Amino acid sequence: MVAREVQLKDPELLELLLIARRGLSYFSRKVNELKFSEWDEPSLLPGWSRRALIAHVGLNARANRRLVEWAETGIETPMYDNPTQREDEIDFYATLNTQAILNLHWHAAVDLDVAWRDLPNEKWGHEIRTAQGRLVPVSETLWMRIREVWIHAVDIDNGGDVHDFPKLVVDRLLPDIIAVWKRRRSEVEIPNIVLAPTDRSERWMMDPGQPEDIVISGTAVDVVRWGLGRGTRGVTDQHGNVPDKAPRWL
Repeated sequence: MVAREVQLKDPELLELLLIARRGLSYFSRKVNELKFSEWDEPSLLPGWSRRALIAHVGLNARANRRLVEWAETGIETPMYDNPTQREDEIDFYATLNTQAILNLHWHAAVDLDVAWRDLPNEKWGHEIRTAQGRLVPVSETLWMRIREVWIHAVDIDNGGDVHDFPKLVVDRLLPDIIAVWKRRRSEVEIPNIVLAPTDRSERWMMDPGQPEDIVISGTAVDVVRWGLGRGTRGVTDQHGNVPDKAPRWL
């Protein structure tokens, strides 16, 4: 039997597909390093056990798969049918036994990867709507999934670290963090934060041209870790102090 090949042709998107697959392997390695008795211990996400976190990553693959189906068929298939579906599913699946959650994780991940593989090249620009209501091309599901698997591998809290992220992921997270904070300003007050990694020539800011409230310095990896709310190691503000926790990201 001849192996089926990825239909996607865009080299930048192909690189993202590779990084998404690498991220899944990284996340899965961290899961497999856990003893089953450790699954009920807390993750780095407040109020979330490792069990709930692992279930969430599997369910996220299913939700992204629905968006790829939307692009493939042209029939609107939202990530979630109603505002509570995401939380309701996580609550339910977190009650299942460990093997059932592992089965969910692997089956959903493989199903999403096959959908990406088989999606015709001309359909990768098809617009879909994210859970936040943004209209984006279905190619955005690659980045959405990359964030899930790489960041939540850290949240398992058994050795995963932002230092392990590919450079492309770190560099894309810097403007992404700023963009999310800007969108969240309709919900909560966020100061004019500037991300100024010492090993990059660019600075990322909330309000270009306006007075800077907080300037965060450190390596790009450490600045990203702070911006994601995953620790303050290696960063200082413009006064040389270790800054408070960053505003909530996602």
